[in-house]
Amino acid sequence: MAAYVLRRLISAIAVMAMVGIFVFLLLRLAAGDPAAVIGGDTATEEMIAGIREQLGLNDPLPVQFVRWALSVLGGDLGTSIFARQPVLELILQRLEPTISLSILTITLSVTVGVSFGILAAWRTGGLADRMLTAFATLGFSVPVFVVGFFMIYWFAIRTGLLPVQGYRPIEHSLKPWLVHLILPTVTLSVPYIAYIARIARASVLEVLSEDYMRTAAAKGASSYSMLFHHALKNAGAPILTVIGLSFAGLISGVVITETVFNIPGVGRLVVDAVNNRDYPVIQGVLLLGSGLYVLINLVVDLSYTLVDPRIRY
Repeated sequence: MAAYVLRRLISAIAVMAMVGIFVFLLLRLAAGDPAAVIGGDTATEEMIAGIREQLGLNDPLPVQFVRWALSVLGGDLGTSIFARQPVLELILQRLEPTISLSILTITLSVTVGVSFGILAAWRTGGLADRMLTAFATLGFSVPVFVVGFFMIYWFAIRTGLLPVQGYRPIEHSLKPWLVHLILPTVTLSVPYIAYIARIARASVLEVLSEDYMRTAAAKGASSYSMLFHHALKNAGAPILTVIGLSFAGLISGVVITETVFNIPGVGRLVVDAVNNRDYPVIQGVLLLGSGLYVLINLVVDLSYTLVDPRIRY
């Protein structure tokens, strides 16, 4: 078990090293002079020279990388060119809405998706299976922003039941916080519910067809015992995989959803940084997002050992 964990940790560190190199080269590989790109069309030669000196672009590339890597390891992701604030500080200011939306989305997606998948597998070929399969196909095919506009039209504009956009911090009041997150959470959850439900159905259906499941049924095992004590446990590895991928996929889905619903989270911060050509902010968010992605995959890999002990060896 220790050797397996060590291998996964080494693999994660290697991946993060490659991500770090890519993020560092992002600014340096930009078309034209990065200092000119940052300075904009109205920048003079003196301004461009000042930007190059500020960013250390006149130093050799290895020297720049070592300096940047040491700064990142020390918690310094640079300074925003547009906001004139530390990048890490900007990200932390926008973190609460993104974390709130992500936690609610993954909770709803896993709860509903796994339940739908189990029900569809248990009633395979029936009406429930056909309806859930149709929903999964439709939900996985429709883009998130289309679902978002549909939800806004029906539940905000047409009926006025929910607010169209915005965010209320949880420390002010729980109800406004939850009410403002209902539409974006449901919108972002639809494709993940469909994805998780399809994988859960296929995995549980495969386990239910095994000989030991027929033996358990012949011995009088209850439906609850067969589904949750046998089928779901043995189908856990693929379901854990898709849950991990769904959680990691929220990194990109949050950007679209926060833009549609005007939520001031990290996703909106990335969009604003792209529009303002604020490369330090883009680099910082990419680095932290990639680190979170690698961490989630590492946790999922390690959780396999709880579901299938054979992986330990």
